[in-house]
Amino acid sequence: MPDAFIYDTVRTPRGRGKADGSLHEVTALNLAAQALSAIKDRNKLDPAQIDDVVMGCVDPVGEAGGDIARAAALVAGFGDSVPGIQINRFCASGLDAVNFAAAHIMSGQHDMTIGGGVESMSRVGIGASGGAWPVDPTIAVKTYFLPQGISADLIATKYGFSRDDVDAYAVESQQRAAKSWQEGRFKNSVMTVKDVNGLTILDRDEHMRPSTTMQSLAALQPSFTQMGEMAGFDAVAVQRYPEIEAINHVHHAGNSSGIVDGAAAVLIGSKEAGARNGFKPRARIRAFANIGSEPAIMLTGPVDVTHKVLKKAGMSIGDIDLFELNEAFASVVLRYMQAFDIPRDKINVNGGAIAMGHPLGATGAMLVGTVLDELERTGKSTALISLCIGAGMGTATIIERI
Repeated sequence: MPDAFIYDTVRTPRGRGKADGSLHEVTALNLAAQALSAIKDRNKLDPAQIDDVVMGCVDPVGEAGGDIARAAALVAGFGDSVPGIQINRFCASGLDAVNFAAAHIMSGQHDMTIGGGVESMSRVGIGASGGAWPVDPTIAVKTYFLPQGISADLIATKYGFSRDDVDAYAVESQQRAAKSWQEGRFKNSVMTVKDVNGLTILDRDEHMRPSTTMQSLAALQPSFTQMGEMAGFDAVAVQRYPEIEAINHVHHAGNSSGIVDGAAAVLIGSKEAGARNGFKPRARIRAFANIGSEPAIMLTGPVDVTHKVLKKAGMSIGDIDLFELNEAFASVVLRYMQAFDIPRDKINVNGGAIAMGHPLGATGAMLVGTVLDELERTGKSTALISLCIGAGMGTATIIERI
C-alpha cells in the first residue's frame, strides 16, 4: 500500500465567533478559499496536480452549504478540473477530511489531495443544520440523549475531576497558548486573513485570555446546572449511570472550548507526486481509525479510538512522543490523560481549544499542523491526534515526522 505524506499545512487564525469577531465579515466560503489559496501559493503548487479537495464542515447550510469544498476550490483559482467534497463527522470533520484525503493516496487512486475544514460560527450558528438525535424520541430515548455540556460534567463526576481540576487545566491551556504565540511557535502554519483590498483582517488567534487565573474562573457559574436540573437531563444521566448519585456541574465558558471562526488545509500526496513537484515530505501518516462509543457520556471516544489506532499501527502508548487532543471540555482531556497515564508535558503542549477556540469543521486539520510544527521544533518523531465527537464517537490519526 502506498504511503501518504504530509507536504504542508496551513490554517487561518481563529476569530471570535460573534458579530464583533474580526472574521465575522468573512464568509465560510472565503475563509476556506483563502486557506486553499495559501497552500497553493506558498508551495507554488500547480492546482491541476490536485485530484480532490476534502473539507469538513459541521453546519453545511445556508452560505456554508452546497459542497463548500468544490466552491472554495473554484474561488481559490484551482480550475474547473479540481473536484471537492464536504464531509461531516461533527467535531472530527477536519481530521477525518485529512484521513479521507490520505486514504485516496494510500489506495493508489489519487496522487495528491488536500484535506481540511472550515467553520464560520459567527455567521452560521452552531446547530444550524439541525438533526434528529435531540428531538426525535425514537433515537433520543433509547440512547439516553444528553447535551454535550451535561456529558462533560458526567465525565468529571464519574472519573473524579473537581471544579479546581478542570479550572486548573483551563488556566494551563491559556498560559501555554500565550507562550506559544510569544515564542512564534505558530508562525510556520498560521496565515493572514485579508479583505478584498488585500488589507489584513486578522493574523493572530483572538479568543485567548492570557490573564485567566483560578480566581477569575472561580467567579464563573457552572453553565449546565439549570439545564441539568430544570430540563431533567441530570436524571437521564443518573438513569444511564446509576453509580452516579448526582451530577457535579463543573464546566463553564472558561474551561470549555471557545466558539470561533477558522479554516485549515493540509497538502497530502504520494512519494512520487511529491518528487514530481519538488516537494519535501514533512511527515508520514502511519495509521488512522474511527470508532463508536457510548452516546450518553458521548465524549470518551478518544480513549477507545486510541486503543484501536495503536493496534492498527503496531504501536504502544509509549511509542507516541506528543498527543494532540481537542479541548472540547477540560474533563475530556483529563479523562484521556488518566486513562493512559499521559504526563502533561506530552499533551496539548501549545494550548488548545479552551484558549484558542474550536471552529468545529476545521479543528482536526488545525491540530495536525500544530503538532507537526511541534515535532519539527523539538526534533521528536511521532504524534497522535484525536477528537471527541457528538453522538459518541472518536477519530484518531498517528503521524511520523520525516
